[in-house]
Amino acid sequence: MFERRDLSDRLEDVRDEHAPDALVFDCERDFETLQPALAEDLGVVVDTLEPVSYPSEWLPADAPTLLQRYAGSEFTIGMPGDGSIAWTEQTDPAVVLVKPRVEGSPEPFLEFLLAEAFVELGLGVPEHFLGFFEEGYREFDRAVSLGPNDTYQVATALYDGWVGLQTREVFADWRDDHPDLAAAWQDAGNRLEGRVSDLPRATARGEIEFADATELACAAIKHAIELPTPFAALETDAYRDHGPGYAVTWAEKTFDALAE
Repeated sequence: MFERRDLSDRLEDVRDEHAPDALVFDCERDFETLQPALAEDLGVVVDTLEPVSYPSEWLPADAPTLLQRYAGSEFTIGMPGDGSIAWTEQTDPAVVLVKPRVEGSPEPFLEFLLAEAFVELGLGVPEHFLGFFEEGYREFDRAVSLGPNDTYQVATALYDGWVGLQTREVFADWRDDHPDLAAAWQDAGNRLEGRVSDLPRATARGEIEFADATELACAAIKHAIELPTPFAALETDAYRDHGPGYAVTWAEKTFDALAE
């Protein structure tokens, strides 16, 4: 299931700076959440396994089944919304997993995704939004007048945006030390810019659901793209500094406005 991946010199440099002990593996097949038995196979290649769990009281009664399993005692790696690269610190050392879905992606973009994983590991942030919201996720759920799956998607997006506020400072500094990675970061942002600027019109025309719009807008944060209302309020130092509390307040105000 797991095969050690060779890294280019520039990726080795980024890993050495941000997550020097992390191991990188190509995965045999795609996944959103690894089955516990497969996740435990990592025990062969790491020193220890340290599964995390969270209090059930943090979850609303209608939380998606996968989120309930993640919060519980099962050894869970990977969740919906992780994308093509997943990382975990439930192993020692930490592990970065490359999914087969990246096959065919331009090499510079794939290297950026791997470098991004190293940077995120170096920040010491939770690997999932539940570790970000903690007991505040129930309050967030009450503020978001969507179904449980869409609420999950919005929460994932807001957490990614909060992380992106921190990583983009590192990415911008790569222009001098890692120009190829900086160029890939810039190129990915350029590809998003038009879609993000059209979000208000696309939403008004019913061409995109709110959860999808939030995901797109928050993905743009790490690329330092200017966001339209109501997402512009997330691209702020206040969000970076106050995190989950700010996200809950943003959700309350945003969905109150949508209901008017």
